[in-house]
Amino acid sequence: MRERSPPQRLRPRKTPRQPRSEETVAAIVEAAAQVLESAGFEGVNTNAVAERAGVSIGSLYQYFPGKDALTVALIHRETRRFHDDTATALQLRSGKAALDAMLDASVRQQLQRPMLARLLDIEEGRPALRDEVAKPETEALFATAVRRAKPRLERPELAAADLVAIIRGMVDAAGERGETDIDDLTRRLRAAVFGYLAKVGAG
Repeated sequence: MRERSPPQRLRPRKTPRQPRSEETVAAIVEAAAQVLESAGFEGVNTNAVAERAGVSIGSLYQYFPGKDALTVALIHRETRRFHDDTATALQLRSGKAALDAMLDASVRQQLQRPMLARLLDIEEGRPALRDEVAKPETEALFATAVRRAKPRLERPELAAADLVAIIRGMVDAAGERGETDIDDLTRRLRAAVFGYLAKVGAG
């Protein structure tokens, strides 16, 4: 078991302020993703990431103290993307359309870069990183969509929690099996989610 890293070892040393610095940090984080996909977590090191990003090791260390900090930054990037996709879905006209878009986002996150998604799922569970990778309130976003799709449902928050569990279970299992057909998994997920909603109350 890896030792628990001090919080300062998991956080960026500084926040980029200028567009060029932001581009450098984005390139470093994407390079970490590519190295992780090609070499696995044990193959990730700061030298490999700096080389892939096309920056000096000194430039990398200006922002990231080590590979755990890179991993946390990468998890935050993927989490923000998913959160933004689900939040955007809520702008759609109907609750059903919003849920459809949220399911699409869930499947894309897992299957567009399946190796990356599987490895980050493992890293998120590491005790050393757990406190630094708390996710936004995904269930609250789903609860908003559920209330719109089923306005007379008595316990939308509980239904949302069930749906998130269903989605996470199916999507993670598909990733572990090595599935790559986004459309097929989305169809199955819709059947599970809307089948559940059809049975849990009037509306």
